[in-house]
Parts: sequence; structure tokens; C-alpha cells
Amino acid sequence: MVLSDSGRRSTGLLNNRWLQLAAGIVCMVMISSLQHGWTLFVHPIDEKYAWGRAAIQVAFTIFILTETWLVPFEGWFVDRFGPRPVALLGGVLVAVAWSLNSVADSLALLYLGAALGGIGAGCVYGTCLGNALKWFPDRRGLAAGLTVAGYGFGSGLTVIPLHATIEVHGFEAAFLWFGLGQGIVVVLASLLLVKPAKGLVLPAPHVPQSVRDFAPREVLQSPLFWLLFVMSLLVTAAGLTFTAHLATIAIDFRIADVDVTLLGVTLPALTFALTLDRIANGVARPLCGWLSDYIGRENAMFLAFSLGAASIFAFARWGDHPVLFVLLASTVFFAWGEVASLFPSACTDYFGSAFATTNAGMLHTAKGLAAILVPLVEPVVMATGSWQTVFAVAVGMNVVAAILAIFVLRPMRAARLKSVAVAA
Repeated sequence: MVLSDSGRRSTGLLNNRWLQLAAGIVCMVMISSLQHGWTLFVHPIDEKYAWGRAAIQVAFTIFILTETWLVPFEGWFVDRFGPRPVALLGGVLVAVAWSLNSVADSLALLYLGAALGGIGAGCVYGTCLGNALKWFPDRRGLAAGLTVAGYGFGSGLTVIPLHATIEVHGFEAAFLWFGLGQGIVVVLASLLLVKPAKGLVLPAPHVPQSVRDFAPREVLQSPLFWLLFVMSLLVTAAGLTFTAHLATIAIDFRIADVDVTLLGVTLPALTFALTLDRIANGVARPLCGWLSDYIGRENAMFLAFSLGAASIFAFARWGDHPVLFVLLASTVFFAWGEVASLFPSACTDYFGSAFATTNAGMLHTAKGLAAILVPLVEPVVMATGSWQTVFAVAVGMNVVAAILAIFVLRPMRAARLKSVAVAA
């Protein structure tokens, strides 16, 4: 028996870091549909209530804002009291949120459900990611990638049954059944979560890391943090645009229900794309995280953002073909999937692990700021009559982020870690 930082005794089994990683992944899988499955609900809700797609997408923005902007505060509780109570609360809120969505007959109730769901998802996301960052200093990119892969890959497992439930039983039943089921599993898995015990010796890292821990106030005063924030904002805004609007893009391209056959599997283009997108997004996170553990975070960022720019450019030109829509959309999601693993890993490398959950949570708020741009996409498309302007902006965002990673972030990181080492 050992005594954890939270003051509670935990068995040797719970101090197995691979068990901690597995429990976090399960929790992430269970909350993945809250974001990645949202696009399936927009059209059915609009058909029933005729609120307009722009008004309905405000709920998505509220979800992202509450999911991201509260993570630093939730992370403070995690760093101080341990991961278990915060993740458990998140599971309860997830169940309540989608249950409320199932009976929401007004935009106000829909927005309330989105807010509760965002808070719950943020509790789970920040807790599980922060826990992985602390348990795996030697494989931080891989551990973070596997954890957030659950958030990307998990919805790939549920999108087909979720879509089928909406088609057969209605979106109300899908909200209720999946909401309760996902929330219950999160509550059970959260009971396994603990943070590393004091005095526990963990393996040494492969990449340069800070020799001391920086408190959140110090991190907010660092230009290096704000450079990471801007880069995360750029690539996340492009990625969220595809996440929220992929179904709308398919409908506007008039290919949503066109059957596509790949590797002997035949599905409607939109369903096929949503399934492969989540899988590609999930695979990219541990893959790029693992790669960054050896070649460095900034080099991995440059490669991923360059691929993101190229894939969006190709999608803009050839995405109106059903087969290419499926394949290129998957490439887009693969390219931006690494955002969720590389940025928190880099943040913890630069500023230490003692406040990893809070510091990574502050960086995660860039996703909330990026979500503000999502409802602005519809007016741009209506004004221009096509998606090409939106695609061009997304390409530019990825190009800028790739240049910053290799020519600005890398030398700034090297200079900072050297100065911290000298001071220590």
C-alpha cells in the first residue's frame, strides 16, 4: 500500500500506470460522441423545430466553450485533490446533459444541455489527459496521444449505431439512451483513477524537459505559452470547422446519401466519412505523440500542419466526388488529430508536470476561442455561395502554424529550457 497525493490509500494495482492510462481512455471514449457525433443531430433537430442551422450550431459553440474554458479551474481541483472526484462529476453531468437534450423543445433548453455537457466533458477530458501527462514523463506524447485518441476514435465506434438510432427511433431516443449509457460508464471508470504517489520514481524522458515546475501564474507570463496558444487556435479552428460542418458540406455537395464502396464495405458517403474520420483522427494522436517523443514536439507539429494544409487544399478541389470526399476528409481529420496530443505534451515539457492539468487546461481554452468561429462559417458560405473561401482560410491557418512551429517555437523553447537549467 502507498499513500497518494490526495491523502487516500490506494492499492498497488491502482498505482499501475498502464491501468491509469486504460481507465482514462475508457472515459474519453464515452464522451467522444458529445462533440464528434453532434453533426448527426443538427439536421433532424432543424427538421422538427425549424430553428435554423446557424441557431442550432450555437449549441455546439456553447458546448465547446464550456468544455474548454472551465478546464483550468477543473484542473486546479485535479492537481490538488486528485482525478477521481472531478471525473466522477463529469460522468454525472454527461448523463444529465443528453437526457435534457432528449426533451429540449426550445433553443434555451438545447443551449442549457450543451452547457452541462460541455462542463461534464471538460471535467473528464482535462482530468484524464492531465493524469496521463503526469504518469508518463518518458512517453508523454504517446500517453497523451492514446488518451485523446479515445476522444477521437471513440465516436468512430458509435457513429453507426448512433446514426441508426436516430433514423429508426428519432434523435430524442439517441440523446437519452446514449447519454445515460455513456455517463454511467464514465462514473464507473473514474473510480479507478489516482495520480502518482509522492516519492514514486518514474522513467526519465527522451526529449528536453523543464528541470522545475512552473505554477499557472508563471506560465501565463511566458511568451512561449502564448505562442503555443496562438498555434493551437489556428489549427483547432480549421479542424472544428470540419467537425461541425462535415454533414452540411456533404449535403451541399449533394453526395451525403450517395453509396461509396471501399474495401468491400458499402455505406452512404457521409456515414462512411464520419466513421473513417474518427478512426483516422484517433490513430493520428498516439502515432504523432509517439513520434514526437523521439524527434521532438516542434518537428512533429511541422509535419502534421503541413499535411493538414495539403489535405484541405485537395479536399477543396476534389471533395465533391463521393469516394474522394470520404478519403480526403479522413486525411484532413488525420492531420489535425495530433493537436490534442502534441500541444499538452509540449506544454508539460516546457513548464513541468506538477501543475500539468491546470497548465494544459489553460492551453486547451484555445479550442473554446476557436469554437466562436464555427457559427460564422454559415454566413460566409451564404455570402460567397460556396465553401471555397472557408477552405482557403483553413489552409492558410495550417501553413502559418507549420512555419511558427519550426522557425519560432523551436528556438524559443531551446532558449527557455537552457535559461531555466542555468538558473537551477
